[in-house]
Amino acid sequence: MTFDFPRIDDAAERERIETAIVACVRDFYKRGLADPMLGPILAGGIPDLERHVTTVVAFWSKSLLHTERYDGHPYTAHTHLPVEPEHFARWLELFTQAARANLPETQAEQALAKATHMAQCFQAGMFPFTGADGRPSRTPAETSAPLNH
Repeated sequence: MTFDFPRIDDAAERERIETAIVACVRDFYKRGLADPMLGPILAGGIPDLERHVTTVVAFWSKSLLHTERYDGHPYTAHTHLPVEPEHFARWLELFTQAARANLPETQAEQALAKATHMAQCFQAGMFPFTGADGRPSRTPAETSAPLNH
């Protein structure tokens, strides 16, 4: 799935959106760090918050405004985090609050569409198996039956 959002050529509008992106990302991390579920993961997984915020701002600037400041791969940067499937819903909930509070409506909806897709993809990649309890798992469920080859 690609997200080819329309280009915005008006310089003043681009600047307004850039400012809103910074506010959105900062608001998300403020909410996330204060959150009992996500706070410990964020605090333990981000050694340099200001650098990380700059990277995330660049990601959303590229996504929403087609800038060229971000050239990373967000999935690989997150695979080391000690997350469980339920963390994705909470991440989206807090990101939705921050996006709707800070971004213009059009860009908020665009960001939420992309964030929802990313959460689904990250979760599928990080939890490709189903555990013995029926929940998503990072490793295959142990079976007592031998495999037939």
